[in-house]
Amino acid sequence: MAGRGRGSWVLGICVALLVGCGGPSAPDAAPADVRRLLDRRADAVLDRDAKAYRATGRDAEAADVYDNLREVPLTSWQYRLTAFDRNGTRATATADLRYRIKGYDSEPLTTSRVLTLQERDGRWYVAAERPAKKATQQLWDQGPVTSVRGAHSLVLGIGRSERDEETLHGYADLADRAVPLVKDAWPGKWPERVVVLVPKSLEGMAGLLGAPASGYKGIAAVTTGEAGGSGAAPADRIIVNPEAYGLLGDFGKQVVLTHETAHVATRARTSPATPLWLSEGFADWVGYRGTGRTAVQAAPELRRAVQRDQLPGALPDDEAFGFSGEAGKLAEAYEGAWLACRMIADQWGEAKLTGFYEAVGEHKKRPGAVEDALKDVLDTSEQEFTARWRTYLRAELG
Repeated sequence: MAGRGRGSWVLGICVALLVGCGGPSAPDAAPADVRRLLDRRADAVLDRDAKAYRATGRDAEAADVYDNLREVPLTSWQYRLTAFDRNGTRATATADLRYRIKGYDSEPLTTSRVLTLQERDGRWYVAAERPAKKATQQLWDQGPVTSVRGAHSLVLGIGRSERDEETLHGYADLADRAVPLVKDAWPGKWPERVVVLVPKSLEGMAGLLGAPASGYKGIAAVTTGEAGGSGAAPADRIIVNPEAYGLLGDFGKQVVLTHETAHVATRARTSPATPLWLSEGFADWVGYRGTGRTAVQAAPELRRAVQRDQLPGALPDDEAFGFSGEAGKLAEAYEGAWLACRMIADQWGEAKLTGFYEAVGEHKKRPGAVEDALKDVLDTSEQEFTARWRTYLRAELG
């Protein structure tokens, strides 16, 4: 009897251990629930279902985010959960957002998002969504987006007033003029359409680029995209600095949009081997092509340097194009690059200029790329080309 009693007591402890602390715990269902929540959120965006979208989050947050992006034309929108950290009824999730703009993106643009989540009555809701720490903002993070379509362009800008829409139509008109100008200058295949993003301020531009605003002060626009033309990338985005762009006259605005559109067109033929003097100089050549603008009119900073007997000794290196540098030196770099490409078009012909651009971009690495293309396409050496360019500067600007 004593033995049986002791055995029963030990068995009771074992059962208690298995039930109370020794057995495997049930897996947390929250990550799977959140994945389904994000799927519903994505479906609501694509279906333009405001009610369904708001049901995924707190009313104020969901209403604001949905309203901000409802005019963005989309053909896909998908979240992929990459991290989940729960603390009771609250959690933080990180997800890759992949989306495509309808008619423009052949592949999704991917950006990392952080979502603050809250559980209520057994269900999870999005309390807030924002860019991840090292990710750039999306335009709708900055406010309500207005969409304006042109013949060859899609312009997305912040603001919904009549004045905002009128301003965006102006950008679309300029972009629609730029596309045929670039098509006439660049024989290569490209989509022949552009996406233009117009934030409200310089700070907004910096947020879209994920960089300090100080680096883009005075820069009217930049183009983002994947070099090399893999074909598996979203469309380039032309991002405007409305503060600097607004100071330009009609001529300057057109040159800037044509310049940036040229970057879109040449992206497939631009590689790490392409020096900035060639990519920026070619884009400026396209921008000024056919305008009748003389070297004296379009290169005032470099002209002053030449008149001071400070003729550059070499083509500008990549560092000379840094936006955070001295404005005058930056202008000289762009002007010198433009005149190098203009010289090729003048003295060898436009077909040789585009052929030279393509030949440089065919290289995978910088060393030897320009030298080989100069020899193969222009039948000259780097030393001879530089001397010829310096003579050209004297003749045009002296």
